[in-house]
Amino acid sequence: MNLVPRKIFFTSGIGTHKEPLESFEAALRDASIEKFNLVTVSSILPPGCEFVSKEDGLSELCPGEIVFCVLSRISSDEPGRQITTSIGCAVPNNNDTIGYISEYHTTDKTKTSAGNYVEKLARDMYHSWTKEYPLKTIHIARSTEVKKESGWTTAIAAAIFII
Repeated sequence: MNLVPRKIFFTSGIGTHKEPLESFEAALRDASIEKFNLVTVSSILPPGCEFVSKEDGLSELCPGEIVFCVLSRISSDEPGRQITTSIGCAVPNNNDTIGYISEYHTTDKTKTSAGNYVEKLARDMYHSWTKEYPLKTIHIARSTEVKKESGWTTAIAAAIFII
């Protein structure tokens, strides 16, 4: 059996709690992926992988399933700190070849600039392999400010694969 994903969707979430692990769990809930056993993988968009909506993708998964993903995660308990997480993708020109997915998290960039940066990373990785530019680049980014009363805040962005 080959474990080559046939579909992909993007999601993101923010969570807060006095405990860091529980803020991560809250972010997973906000992203609607808390019911899965997530296995992080690296940066390849498989040939022919179809982009679907979050709702359509979630409908194909079942609680407890082992789900492969590219995950970007950042946590902080520093009040006033801006945290941003993002996933970018370089979609290949030819659907029979691979694309690239990049993940990025920062305390230095806004949601917009982190989204632009993560798309640049994916585009550059694609270009370094193919010597051409992708058909298009896309991203998802999520940003929030850590509040004093929140304790820990976690932001996540994920590309979720469906086998």
